[in-house]
Amino acid sequence: MIKRPNTNAQRLKRHKRVRAKISGTAQCPRLNVFRSEKNIYAQVIDDVNGVTLCSASSLKLDGNGGNKTAAREVGKAVAKAALAKGIEVVVFDRGGYLYHGRVAELAEGAREGGLKF
Repeated sequence: MIKRPNTNAQRLKRHKRVRAKISGTAQCPRLNVFRSEKNIYAQVIDDVNGVTLCSASSLKLDGNGGNKTAAREVGKAVAKAALAKGIEVVVFDRGGYLYHGRVAELAEGAREGGLKF
């Protein structure tokens, strides 16, 4: 029997390594991405105060939440919510995922929405 690596444990290890270098502040918060099999979630976080400033997810969107078009819409929604709170510049935290597919689409949607990172 072949023992397969636990991919989520590997992702968490990568995420922990990246988080040691990235931190969000009130002036430049962190845009965090979480990707599940069915949905995608994004949060803008101020790590200094430990608060989530705004968030968006594909749960609130109509239709399929697990595809690239839904990820782009989530990116636009989180950008709209961040701009409403006066946040224009963020640090992108891909959460240990590859910058590919749904994660890249969310980032492009956030850029289209007006966020800079």
